[in-house]
Amino acid sequence: MPPRRSPTARQVRLGTELRKLRESSGLPARAAGEHLGGNQAQISHIESGRWGVSAERVRRLAAFYSATDMKLVDALCAMAEDRGKGWWEGYRGVLPAAFLNIAELEYYARHLRAFQAMTVPGIFQTEDYARTIFGGRIPALPDDELQARVEHRLRRRAIFERPAPPQFEAIIHEAALHVLYGGRKVALGQLRHLLEVSEWPTVVVRVIPFSSEEFAGSAQTMLYLGGVVPQLDTVQLDSAYGSVFLDADAQLAHYRAVYDSLDRVTLGVNESREVINRIAKEL
Repeated sequence: MPPRRSPTARQVRLGTELRKLRESSGLPARAAGEHLGGNQAQISHIESGRWGVSAERVRRLAAFYSATDMKLVDALCAMAEDRGKGWWEGYRGVLPAAFLNIAELEYYARHLRAFQAMTVPGIFQTEDYARTIFGGRIPALPDDELQARVEHRLRRRAIFERPAPPQFEAIIHEAALHVLYGGRKVALGQLRHLLEVSEWPTVVVRVIPFSSEEFAGSAQTMLYLGGVVPQLDTVQLDSAYGSVFLDADAQLAHYRAVYDSLDRVTLGVNESREVINRIAKEL
C-alpha cells in the first residue's frame, strides 16, 4: 500500500509512541520489521505515521518490546482501530494542517487546559471576534480562506455538545479582556459570550488580574491536551510561523509545571466572572 502523504497528528503520535516502545526495548527497527514478516522500511513507515497499523499488530509489537504498561498499549490499540474521519477532514487542502490537527486533538482529549495572555481562547471566540483576529493577519488572507478559518474555529466548540464533553480549564490574563478587537460592540459580545461559557458544566474560566505581583510575564500562550493516558498528552504552542505540537516527556512535564505556576496566581471562578462582568459594563 502507498504511504500516506499527509498523516494526521494522531496517526503520527501512534507511530511515535510505538517507536518509543521499541527504543526502550533496545531492539532495532530491522528486528521489529522481521517480527511482523517485513523489513526495516515497514517499521519506519509505521513509526512515522505514513502507514496504518492494526490493533493486532500493535499488540504483537508491544509484546515483542516487552511493554508492561497495558493501559498505554490499550490506548494505542484504540488509536490504531479508529479509522473514522472527523468533520475537520472536510478542510484538508483548504486550511493548513495545523488547523485539522488541533481539531482532531481536541476531539479526542479527555481534559484541556489553556492559557491566553492577549486573546480569548480560540474555541471560545465569537464569530465576529474570530473574524477580527484572522482578518488582522499580514499578508491578508483571501476571503474564502478567512471564511473557512472562522467557520472551522466555531465548529471546534462541538466537543462541548457531546453527551460526555471534556473538562476544559482556561486561564486568561486580564489584559486580553480589555483589548477592543473589532471595536466595542465586538469586544462586548465576546465578553458576554465568555460569561456564558464560564457557566457551561465542564468549563472553568479564571482570570489573572493586573494586580497580581507573581505573574510570570514570560509564560507562553499554550493549550495542554490531556490524553486517555498521561503518555498521550500533547502541548500546542502558537508561534509566528504556525502551531507547534510537543509530546516529549520532559516537554510535557515542563508545561504542566508552567500551568501550575499560573494556576496559583489566578482569581477564583466567581471573582473571575466579576472581573469579566465589570469590564463588560465599562464598555
